[in-house]
Amino acid sequence: MQILPVAYDHPDAVKLQDRVQLEYAERYGDGDLTPLEPAQFAPPCGLYLIAYEPGGAPVATGGWRSREAAGGEGFADGDAELKRMYVIPEARGRGLARRILAALEEDARAAGRTRMVLETGAKQPEAIALYASSGYAPVPEGEKFGMYRAYESSRCFTKSL
Repeated sequence: MQILPVAYDHPDAVKLQDRVQLEYAERYGDGDLTPLEPAQFAPPCGLYLIAYEPGGAPVATGGWRSREAAGGEGFADGDAELKRMYVIPEARGRGLARRILAALEEDARAAGRTRMVLETGAKQPEAIALYASSGYAPVPEGEKFGMYRAYESSRCFTKSL
């Protein structure tokens, strides 16, 4: 397995983003409508990774982008927001999400970010389990962040870098 940095709008990234959006729609009735721009994931302000099978097929993805308090969505200066963590169903259970998460945390730390933050949903128990087992703490209701912070099903987590 090879994990490589790619542009957020790379064709393989778009293919995996389309798949995760379909999964969100199945679980929640709609995709994630958070506005994301490719430049937000360009170093040194972010990073986007794809895991490739030995034959070259893209099977997992994830990225981080810089966030600051000034955005008005509940973020703090120095935050790195985790986005688009996804492993195709056929590749799950191999630790790919954990490997991508560790690489993203390391990169965000090296870029000077002080806290990794993420927003997921109550209908993604496997994601919640991954983050909890990786040292992420749930955020109290009144301290949530991101586009879906007001939704009851929104779950926000943080980890100091």
